[in-house]
Amino acid sequence: MRHILIIGAGRSASSLIKYLLDKSEQENLHLTIGDLSLELAQKKTNNHPRATAIAFDIHNEAQRKAEIQKADIVISMLPAFLHIEVAKDCITYKKHMVTASYISDAMQELNEAAIANNLVFMNEIGLDPGIDHMSAMKVLDEIREKNGNVILFESFCGGLVAPESDTNLWNYKFTWNPRNVVLAGQGGAAKFIQEGTYKYIPYHKLFRRTEFLEVEGYGRFEGYANRDSLKYRSVYGLDNALTVF
Repeated sequence: MRHILIIGAGRSASSLIKYLLDKSEQENLHLTIGDLSLELAQKKTNNHPRATAIAFDIHNEAQRKAEIQKADIVISMLPAFLHIEVAKDCITYKKHMVTASYISDAMQELNEAAIANNLVFMNEIGLDPGIDHMSAMKVLDEIREKNGNVILFESFCGGLVAPESDTNLWNYKFTWNPRNVVLAGQGGAAKFIQEGTYKYIPYHKLFRRTEFLEVEGYGRFEGYANRDSLKYRSVYGLDNALTVF
């Protein structure tokens, strides 16, 4: 049986936990779900026979190391700045690790150690970043297989409320950490290239520089530039594209 430790049972972890529990019998998995709130962790396990809920304090070094040692794979659904201590322990105890967060400089510094220990450290594998990467590469690969050349690439993503659940004047509901929603624009300056010109928008001007886009069947949406698009040019193979946004 493979043991998966999920650290953090908040909003962003809900679908992940359900998916793994649904697969647990077929894939012979056991989940340990740890959260500062034992009640929340218990609610997410829902008395499933292949899941254990525990009260988990990421700052309790002894507990953190003990639980990581028991796992085969560690999934950190904590706020991004808390991943690094988990990652260091995973290196020490040779455990694979997954997060849904952007790769920080501190996490990048562990790359060689992870490779040396034959470990998979998979980051940016949530919705955004994550599904956007996979859907982008699917489209780009299809274009290249037909000998196409990509000169413009724009990608938008959002945690949008389902039409049947749109019951407030804000037309929005929290699907992830409310604090992170409010502070999302402070993730750093937006950097991108548009028609061959490099653009830079400091975070305090980010929401003044929005654009509207029509999504067929769903209406009009407002989008804004998100962080550093330039670092993905080489990752996506778009070094020669005139627009990457």
